[in-house]
Amino acid sequence: MSHTSEWKCRLHLFEDGGTTKARVVLDTGTAELTGHGTAHCNPADADVPEIGDELAAGRALNDLGRKLLRVAEHDIEGVGAPRPDGRERAAWSL
Repeated sequence: MSHTSEWKCRLHLFEDGGTTKARVVLDTGTAELTGHGTAHCNPADADVPEIGDELAAGRALNDLGRKLLRVAEHDIEGVGAPRPDGRERAAWSL
């Protein structure tokens, strides 16, 4: 059985008092998940906004990834699949 879908992802970055904040929203068409991330510039460091954007966006995407894996684990359990033991679990979850 083949399956094709398209999920849309929106990434928002904004600066707030020396902190770069990121919010990423994943829209699957049936659900939305949101990830958040921040980056803080050390006063002793050069002010390079692109680096703050990269850090905050990366952290927001990591947060979103963890949330998406938790949803998948819940769905797997919902269909009655057993939890794997030992090494196999690493491939099933973070």
